[in-house]
Amino acid sequence: MRFRNWEINGFDRDTAVDFCHKGINPLISVFLASRGVSSVDDARAVLSDGNLMIYDPFLMTDMDKAVACILAAIDRGDRIAVYGDYDVDGMTSCVILTTWLRSRGADYEIYIPSRMDEGYGLNMQAIDMLKSRGVNLIITVDCGITAIEEAEYARSLGLGLVITDHHECRARLPTADAVLDPKRPDCGYPNKALAGVGVAFKLVCALDREATTDEMLLRFGDLVAVGTIADVMPVTGENRELIRRGLRNLNGNPRVGFLYLLRETYSMHKRVNSATVGFILAPRLNAAGRMGRTELSVGLLLTEDSAEAERLTAELSYLNSERRRLETEIFGEAVAMLPGESPDGPIVLAKRGWYQGVTGIVAAKMAERYLVPAIIISIDEDGVGRGSCRSIGGFGIYKALHSCEDLLYNYGGHDMASGVTIAEGNIGQLAEHIRNCYRDSLADLPAQGLRIDFVVEKPELLNIRNVEALESLEPFGNGNTPPLLCIQDAVLTMVSSIGSGKHTRLKIEKSGKSLDCIYFAMATEHLDVSEGMRVDIVFEPQINEFRGRSNVQLQVFDIKENNG
Repeated sequence: MRFRNWEINGFDRDTAVDFCHKGINPLISVFLASRGVSSVDDARAVLSDGNLMIYDPFLMTDMDKAVACILAAIDRGDRIAVYGDYDVDGMTSCVILTTWLRSRGADYEIYIPSRMDEGYGLNMQAIDMLKSRGVNLIITVDCGITAIEEAEYARSLGLGLVITDHHECRARLPTADAVLDPKRPDCGYPNKALAGVGVAFKLVCALDREATTDEMLLRFGDLVAVGTIADVMPVTGENRELIRRGLRNLNGNPRVGFLYLLRETYSMHKRVNSATVGFILAPRLNAAGRMGRTELSVGLLLTEDSAEAERLTAELSYLNSERRRLETEIFGEAVAMLPGESPDGPIVLAKRGWYQGVTGIVAAKMAERYLVPAIIISIDEDGVGRGSCRSIGGFGIYKALHSCEDLLYNYGGHDMASGVTIAEGNIGQLAEHIRNCYRDSLADLPAQGLRIDFVVEKPELLNIRNVEALESLEPFGNGNTPPLLCIQDAVLTMVSSIGSGKHTRLKIEKSGKSLDCIYFAMATEHLDVSEGMRVDIVFEPQINEFRGRSNVQLQVFDIKENNG
């Protein structure tokens, strides 16, 4: 049992029955009733394929200034640098903006700093280099909102600067020709949860007065969806509509880079959904940034040549294998460094020689396993630590970093995921400060538990037709999580180890129905239950396709003995 608290929402039975009588699928009826949908009209609105609100980009503060600055630079023939970030959000942002600039005949180049040598965001050495190459205007994507000194330096060199970002702002904004960030205190844009790629998309929509939003989504919707999902932005409101439209592109007519990546990693007969992006496409694209080869992913998304796409896909697959090897090695070392088996507060670990490109994944895995915030720091030969921070629940890791900024060289991000640069000698003080912040906020934090939609009383509800129908609720993600269900008092009839001992396959039986289960990242020896026990199980229902056959499979999130 991983989670101490199982919180079951339940559902209004009369509402669910009413939905069923009005022709809504039985499993979906119960699910919507458990999520608080109370009327048939609202239920049909959730299930409809009608267009939701996509906001006018000019609602964003400084959008008019950004457009005027960029169009003037194109008219003058100025050289423009698109300055991005090395994650999927940053790379897809770069591709959107440079594709549009290329279509207008602009003189442009892409610059993405090296994760290992330069770190995140604008830096003065890169500004010098771009100036020496004849760049007149720098447009940042997915970075720049905290680059106060760097913006001043660019200005002193006579460079134009347009900043587009979505991260948290500090008290002072950079001095630039335009600063686009929906989190600006004075920005009236309704969707504060846009990804960096969402802001970049809004910019090209504002630049291209001749194209409709629908036309722009046909061109760029797939990139917006992939970047937004990869950055774990809320899948609600405008974001949900942007992702939904982008997934339609990926399933209908994907750009050649996505086509070859899907062929390499995924059955082309399966429908691409948010989980496909989050667990298959995004990690492979991210591998390029983590391993210092962003040009591979950017090139794959920009190319229109099949042979080049095939070559770049093969290179990305190799890089992803190397990334996984390093991640497994460092994760094992990090676990071994913990003082006990179950930390009761934030994890802050640092070591010389850890490969910086995978510290974010390791931090995320540590936070997920131990249900506490985690900071994993790689220290270089000069004694400078560069770390990745991942949070859980309602604990704001960015706010905690902000409150000890005197200890840090630099920091940035948001409350669930941030980055930090720090002197090796200050890491102990950082760890103490983060733990104190966490202890002080414990009373206000939600209990770490599983939020379960409802208990499945009749296992026959979990048939292929009903589980397949759940696709109509896509896209799922942050803020719109997939159905998480529970079966109580089932008999555990089989437990077996798979995946070289990393995962566990199970079977349960309830009311005469047998169900297959898979528990990822849970070794058999770590289970608290065994064959023959009566158990309660929390799961997400899925369709498993293997060798042309389909069956319902329960992806397990937790399991415990039923104590009657």
